[in-house]
Amino acid sequence: MRKNRTNIALGLLLLATACLYAFSTQKNAKRIVGDPRVVFHGDENLYIARETVSKLLIQNYSSVKNTSKETLDLNTLETALNSNPMIKSAEVYLSVNGALTAEVVQKKPIARVQTQTSYYIDDQGGYMPLSPNYTARVPLVTGQVSKKNLETVFKIAQKVTQDTFLKEHVVEIHQTKNQDILLSLRGHAFVVQLGGLEQLDKKINNLKAFYKIGLKAKTLNDYKTINLKFDSQVVCTKA
Repeated sequence: MRKNRTNIALGLLLLATACLYAFSTQKNAKRIVGDPRVVFHGDENLYIARETVSKLLIQNYSSVKNTSKETLDLNTLETALNSNPMIKSAEVYLSVNGALTAEVVQKKPIARVQTQTSYYIDDQGGYMPLSPNYTARVPLVTGQVSKKNLETVFKIAQKVTQDTFLKEHVVEIHQTKNQDILLSLRGHAFVVQLGGLEQLDKKINNLKAFYKIGLKAKTLNDYKTINLKFDSQVVCTKA
């Protein structure tokens, strides 16, 4: 008899728990979503404004605010944010109390193309539009440059970003129609003829060695061109 009572009590407890869970789930699903919260990770400089991200969320879901959780499609919102050319990645999620949060990682520009159209090249080698909110201090890219073929100038810009000497001194990357690269250095009139991507590290080391010697001898401004195309020497043309 006692065993039956125990089983009945246990059954009633399980039933009550299930009912409470179902009620809580239903109530939680019908919670109203509040104003979106936008969190940026990485670069402190905002190329895309929080207001712009919030507007994207609202535009891609008629009205995020005052929408019930059960009807909100988070994948749709994430896709909308990730399609923005300023954004590298985005994650959208809801907390239990209905707070909508978008965590955003912006693209990071490493060079600025200045031809018939202007835009950035990001750290993945892709296109990134200019921002009305912030201008990045990165080298200019000029010459024969196409959005469809950024590989060479991207690799040079990437090298400039990663190398302390180049990052301090290089202000312009020029690409000729043959995809040869010319570099302009801050405060100097001479042009560095880098050529192609082959033996790039060796060419950069030769440039550093030449620059160090020329700086000490105060002869850097005596030159018009610094040619690094040759295997084991730096060939200079005087101004």
